[in-house]
Amino acid sequence: MPASHRTSGSTARDDYLEQILHLIEEKGYARPIDISKKLNISQASVTNMLQRLDAEGLVKHEKYRGTILTDKGLNIAKAIIDRHETLTRFLQLFEIDTNTIYRDVEGMEHHISRSTLEALRAVTDHLQHHPETLRQVKERLPE
Repeated sequence: MPASHRTSGSTARDDYLEQILHLIEEKGYARPIDISKKLNISQASVTNMLQRLDAEGLVKHEKYRGTILTDKGLNIAKAIIDRHETLTRFLQLFEIDTNTIYRDVEGMEHHISRSTLEALRAVTDHLQHHPETLRQVKERLPE
């Protein structure tokens, strides 16, 4: 699938940018050790990826300090979080258990096309505003 039709660049890059934004929102900064703990990856691997993201202009990484997102990195991280939230919102409409939603969203969010995401967003919004339609759709699901 051409990159322009996808909503993400790479799974690893997306995961890093998403976690960096979450850490900045939570603590005000993102250190390699914190990213390492969140992603369950070695600190050396985190440092290598941060250097790559810095070279791509997505973060500003200073050794022994912290990492911040550039405007470009922030825009990508926000899009990743929006994608995650849209997929989660859709699945929650059908009262799927939280663990299943988490696993499914983690798998889908890196591979979904922009057009499919926008279609799911429209359906989700419609179903949230039309509970009778949602009820009718749920009735068609197998038990």
